[in-house]
Order: sequence, then structure tokens, then C-alpha cells
Amino acid sequence: MASVGRASALLASGTLVSRLLGFAKAWLLVQAIGVVSFAANAYGTATFLPNTLYALIAQGILNAILVPQIVRASVNPDGGRAYINKLVTLGIVVFAGVALVATFLAPLLVVLFGVPEAQRELATAFAYWSLPQIFFLGLYTLLGEVLNARKSFGPFTWAPVVNNIVAIVMLVVFIAAFGASSRGSQHTHWSFGMIALLAGGATLGIAIQALVLFVFWRRVGLRFRFDFGWRGVDLGSAGKAAGWTFAMLVATQLAGLIETNVSNSAGADYAGLFAMQNAWLIFMLPHGIIAVSIVTAFYTRMAEHAHRGSITGFRQDFSAAARSIMLLIVFSSAALIVTAYPIARVFTPDYQALGLVLIAYLVGLVPFSLVFMAQRAFYSLGDTRTPFLFTLAQVAVVVVGVLLCFLAPPEVRAASVALVVSLASVVQAVLAFALLRRRTGGVDGGRILGSLWRFVVAGLASIAAGAGFLVILGGVGSGAFPVSGPIAAVVATAIIGVVMLIVYTGFLVVLRSPDLENGLAPILNRAGGRSRAPR
Repeated sequence: MASVGRASALLASGTLVSRLLGFAKAWLLVQAIGVVSFAANAYGTATFLPNTLYALIAQGILNAILVPQIVRASVNPDGGRAYINKLVTLGIVVFAGVALVATFLAPLLVVLFGVPEAQRELATAFAYWSLPQIFFLGLYTLLGEVLNARKSFGPFTWAPVVNNIVAIVMLVVFIAAFGASSRGSQHTHWSFGMIALLAGGATLGIAIQALVLFVFWRRVGLRFRFDFGWRGVDLGSAGKAAGWTFAMLVATQLAGLIETNVSNSAGADYAGLFAMQNAWLIFMLPHGIIAVSIVTAFYTRMAEHAHRGSITGFRQDFSAAARSIMLLIVFSSAALIVTAYPIARVFTPDYQALGLVLIAYLVGLVPFSLVFMAQRAFYSLGDTRTPFLFTLAQVAVVVVGVLLCFLAPPEVRAASVALVVSLASVVQAVLAFALLRRRTGGVDGGRILGSLWRFVVAGLASIAAGAGFLVILGGVGSGAFPVSGPIAAVVATAIIGVVMLIVYTGFLVVLRSPDLENGLAPILNRAGGRSRAPR
């Protein structure tokens, strides 16, 4: 368990640095083109296309197949090296093909994803530079998951830091050369150089992020060689797993397509896809630092338990991971909901539009992270069919709910879409845990629910305290201190966050939460120079 703690800490630190740099990148991008502007949704849609495919690949085919398959292949005389080269070669061919076809179809994709006619030409130009990211994002995940399966967790987590640094440099150059939207540069006429620098610079960062991982392969005893002999290393079972994840990909893509069309229908004068992307970036900060780090560290262990047939060990790891995630994610959700408007003000003067979308997303942060945990649990069991089933239920809720958002006024349409996505995550989480319980004969549900109700009570108490301090500081009306400027917003967020953390921790102490002690154990152990494993 101590090794899992060290791996989680390494992953969390890398993710934290990456996310903070990602915030800086997002802030610079908003300064460059604005949140509600002619270019915002055009650029947002163009970058949404490759990132959507990447998210589906990373959370579906690669994660579902790669780690369990490599763990199984590690017993081969060569330690799985031949198998790894075959899978990586196959992945490179597939990603290159998808990227080429998608880039060729850029004009059609822009229309398909609902970009208004006035913005289509610009969105298509951005897309030509952005869609090659599919190849490099897929390659990054492929190479990184191989390293994770070899229990080398750091490179996969720290490589995005390089990407963000490159992107930040490119955005600074763009603002220096062409001006910032936040300072009055409207950017209604886009030259080839502007488009290449903004979209091409983003692609360059992602390419470097992927290619740098080859350096770390040598450190784990691997050397990549193309191997097109794809038969003979149990690729048949991998293909079967990929079939279900591909079906999940199609279903999720359909939901994403509808979400994008509805959000883009609001028009350039209202919050749309670009505002939703920035709200999602903030939403993903605690999920990426906490949930992804914890689950990634436990995932290989759960796959090993499943391979040995140790359901007891699998269940214990799943329960420990789920409770660790909830301890921190519940507080993060509560704190971000209260400070959503001040945080949005750090990015843009249009804080009300962005803040409302952020709150709608945050309603679903806890179930979203738990669904991620449940998906990885099924993948470690070699089961990709069941995640497809509970994802299909989520997609059904999203499709029906988002279509109804066409009825919402344009000023709240994007927030309505985000709220539907959050409610769908609740449905998905309940179904996922029920199916996992049936599959494994139990998930330590009593202990998980016993922890959850304590976290929820403490979270609600912290929300009440945080909201009270927000009112004391002036509220979120126009000209109020918490939203009067970026610096004031950061100060207000920090003050409220500290108050909420004290209240949250205090209530957990009163409620005698055993997970609080386990969660603080690494910090207390380091301070006291002793070692204690979490339960």
C-alpha cells in the first residue's frame, strides 16, 4: 500500500503542475480570443474534434485493453516486449489513419458539429491545424499506458507539462504579435499566420508531449520496433474488448455531437462551446489531480488481483480507492460551486456566463469521478461490455435532455446542457456500481455509503459557511469585491476556500470519519517520521 501511496503522490504532483500550467494556458487563450467572441466558438469547435476522439480512445480502447493485456503478457519469456511492439505498431497505424481521414473531412465535421455559417470558414481553417492532434494524443496515451503497466507512472503524468509550456510560449507570441481580445483586439479578420500560430502551436505542444515518452521507454528496458505481425499474441481477445469500446465510442460520440450542436446554436453573442470547454477545464482540475491519480495508481494492482482471481484483494483496493476519491472530491465540488463566479472572473469579465456553466458541471463532479473508478474496475476485470451498457444509459439521458435544451433561452442554453450532463452522470454512477456489485459479489458498499453520507453532510455545511463568507465579502453582483478583478477574485476564492476546508474537516472530525484519518495519514506520517498504511 505504501508503494501505491508514493505512486499516487508522484502522479498527483505531476498532474497538479500540469493542471496549473493548463490554467495559465487557458487564461492566455481567453485573453487572446475572449470567451464570447467571433473566434471563440470557431476555435473551440475545431479543438473539440480531436480532443473528443482522444478522450474516447484514452478512456475506452486503450485503457480497456492495454494494461490488462500487458499484465497478462508479462509472463511471456521476453517480458511482453513482442506483444507491446505489436500493439504499439497497430495503434500507430490506426491513429495515423484516423487523423488523416478526419483532417480530410474537416469541412464536413465543422458543419456536422453545428458551427454557424458565418464562422465555418474560420473553424475549418482551425480544424485543419488541429485534427492531426488525434495521432499525437493517441500515441501519447499508448506510450504512456505501456509505461504505467510497467509501473513507471511519472513520465505519463509529467509529459503534459512540456505540452503546456510550449502552448504558453506560442500564446504569448500570438498576443505579442497580434494583440489580445481582452485589450480591445477583436480579431475579426484572421490571417494564415494567426491561424497557424494559434492552432498549429497547440498541435506542436501535443506532438512533443507524445514523442518525449520514447525517451523513458529505454529506462524500463523497452525499445520500440515496428512489428506488423499482429497475429499470435492473443490479439483476438484485445479485438473483442475493442469491439465493445468502439460501440461505446459511437454512442458517446453521438451524445457529444448533439451537445455541441445545441451549445453552438446559442450564437456568437452568448456562452457556447468555448465557454463550456473552459468550465470543463476547471471541472477537470480536481478530477485529474485526485481521481485520475488515485485510480491510475490502483488500476494495475486491480488488474493483477483480477488476473490471480483474488476478488477479495480486488474489492479491498476498489473500496479504498473509491473512499479516498470521495473524501477529496466532495470537498472540491463544494468549494468550486461556492467560488464559481470569482474563479470565472479570473478568466474573463463575462464571469456570469462562464460561472453558471461551471456550477452546472460541478453538480456532477462526484458521480463523474466514481464512474471513472468503476470503468477502470471493469477494465481490470477484462470486461468492456458492461461499461458500454451503463454508458449507453448515460448517453440516452444526455441525448433526450440536451435536445430539450433547445427550448432554453440562449443566455442559459450552455448551462442547461452542462446540467443535463451532470444529471446523466448520477444515473450512470448508480448503474455502474450496481452492475459491479453484481459482477464481484459486492463492492464493500456499506463502508462506501457510510463514508459518503459523512462527506455529503460535511460538504453541505462547508457550502453554507462558504456562501456566508461570500456574502460578507460583497457577493457576486457587478462591482462586488469577489468579482471586481482577477486579483480580488483570487483573494476571495482563497479566503472562502480556507473557511470551507476548516468547516469540512471539522464536521468530519465530529462525525468520526475513519477516512479522514486515513486521508491525512501520509501527511501526519511524514511529519512524525513513521509509516502507516491506509485501511
